[in-house]
Amino acid sequence: MNPLTGAIVLALVAAVAGLLVAEHRQDLRGRWLTKPLASTCFVVLGWQVGALEQPWGGAMLAGFVGCWWGDVLLIPKDRRAFLAGIVAFALGHVGFAVAFAQRGIDPVRAAATAVLLLPLGGVVLRWLWPHVAGVMRVAVPAYVLIICTMVALAAGTTGVVGSGSGLGLLLGATLFWLSDLCVARERFVTTGFVNRAVGLPLYYGALVVLALACAR
Repeated sequence: MNPLTGAIVLALVAAVAGLLVAEHRQDLRGRWLTKPLASTCFVVLGWQVGALEQPWGGAMLAGFVGCWWGDVLLIPKDRRAFLAGIVAFALGHVGFAVAFAQRGIDPVRAAATAVLLLPLGGVVLRWLWPHVAGVMRVAVPAYVLIICTMVALAAGTTGVVGSGSGLGLLLGATLFWLSDLCVARERFVTTGFVNRAVGLPLYYGALVVLALACAR
């Protein structure tokens, strides 16, 4: 890791630490200051390590930008902004999925992972279903399907030799999947700082891993 890459990662870690303090204090101004900064760091990190020098890097950068918008839209405690945030994150996952497909997929590994993930997705939906209503009964299942597909495709990249790290892509996608469970618990089941204390490090760790896996 070169010094500039290290500095970006350290800036992101500092911003996430500040965000956790703001979340614990329920400081909306602190959230607006630290969360966009932390998210900007992973977009810049992806660009800095040379994602755009990969044939599939443009789609990855699009995924990072979609996540940036999702992060910003989830700051307000507003139902419409939250729905827009779900759409932004879903588009980010689509960007990652397209990038994984462009990098190359081992169909057996991708299919095997899908067979494992789809029942888990069903368990998650059963957990959330009593707590969602209206348009969320469409948005939440669609989102679960998209992120499970993204993780399955990430698993498929591990069976293909190519630029970037397939194992890094799978690790980042898996951490993202886990972080979304924390978001779902916070928004639909039980509100509490523990959701953010666990979910935010998982989420930003996932984006750092995904960005570094794009290194030229």
